[in-house]
Amino acid sequence: MNAPLPRFSEDAREQSLTTHSYYLATAPAAGPWPTLQGAVQADVCVVGGGFAGLSSAIELAQKGFSVVVLEAEQVGWGASGRNGGQAIVGHASDAPFESQLGDADARTAWSVTVEGLQLIRERIAHFNIDCDFVPGYKYLAVNERKAHALYEWYEHVTSFYKHPYWSWIGRKDIGAHIASPRFHSGLHDTLSGHLHPLKYCRGLARAADSLGVKIFENSRVTAVERGDRPVVKTASGQVQARFVVLAGNCYLGGLVPELQSRIMPVGTYVVASEPLQPDVADSLIRERAAVCDSNFVLDYFRVSPDHRVLFGGRVSYSGMTPPNLRAGLKRRMLKTFPQLGEAVKVDYAWGGFVDISMNRAPDFGRLAPNIYYLQGFSGHGLSLTGVAGRLVAEAIAGQAGRFDIYARLRHRPFPGGNLLRTPALVLGMAWYRLRDML
Repeated sequence: MNAPLPRFSEDAREQSLTTHSYYLATAPAAGPWPTLQGAVQADVCVVGGGFAGLSSAIELAQKGFSVVVLEAEQVGWGASGRNGGQAIVGHASDAPFESQLGDADARTAWSVTVEGLQLIRERIAHFNIDCDFVPGYKYLAVNERKAHALYEWYEHVTSFYKHPYWSWIGRKDIGAHIASPRFHSGLHDTLSGHLHPLKYCRGLARAADSLGVKIFENSRVTAVERGDRPVVKTASGQVQARFVVLAGNCYLGGLVPELQSRIMPVGTYVVASEPLQPDVADSLIRERAAVCDSNFVLDYFRVSPDHRVLFGGRVSYSGMTPPNLRAGLKRRMLKTFPQLGEAVKVDYAWGGFVDISMNRAPDFGRLAPNIYYLQGFSGHGLSLTGVAGRLVAEAIAGQAGRFDIYARLRHRPFPGGNLLRTPALVLGMAWYRLRDML
């Protein structure tokens, strides 16, 4: 597998947003790890130094495999270090599991996501990762019509999946949960929560390193030669391994042509306000839980330990960062919390690309018996990537039952091919935005 030019490009605004991040300004350093030089051998070569790759490496090392991780930039450089920080139960869409796999396997897949949230707590405790984890998540509807749809889903999850962690917030109680005029009602989730993703990712890297995993940064993979012992090549070295795990989000470029059309890089962006007075910050969201609205094109937000509002949204399906990003997200933040006032400052603005699948279900599978891939987390990656690493490690160790539930899901390519699929998606999302407004 050779790597042509990436299937999307990050423009100058996007490049600048990799460094103007609140997370980057507040996370302790990790590494640096060296660039791969020369030939190395290992049981497993993992491509990607984000949540999925590092989680795979940890699980494999704990099973006794020798592991090499190759990261094109620095650990946590991509979506793992720039996302909204919300760790949420379930998948972006559970419908494909129910329609394609049947009740039993759909319930098993849901339980995997529950395990993913428990795994975050376990790793924080076991590896002593200081990443500002706060339990609690609110999924809120902005009007009665959306509240009706959300309540139907709430009833389905609590009955079909026997999920005990949710409670309904009625119209008369919403003001006790969030000091915002935007919301009608919604659900509260005690299992999900939020954290500082770059602190967590760098903590995973230190954990992997402590287990003997060899991490190489600034080591972009240029080709993967298949065979009984695949060879993973970079500009200055190569890794020969028994198994390969591809966990590069949408940053693998054209390394895997057969997977290229099955995910779409989608930009998502976050701003951080200046620090607020602690009592003001406490007044915004009960218990400082994470919040997301139920619109298709959604906003998501939370309050940080240093009393800032971290507000995300303005999703871009064009591959280009929206203009006036800081001002646009500030407007949405003030629409949600008008009491902050126009004088509130925005100190940071950043963003990046996540990998969305056509049906918004994760896409896990094999390119060959010894080459595995993890992609298509579709916005639920913070919790699901960790347990995805566990599933792929189980499969490599010979226990593939849970991994194969995911691998059985059928995924369609985005229509339009490389040339037209982005314009087609932009038009489709314009329709969903219109529906949200109506």
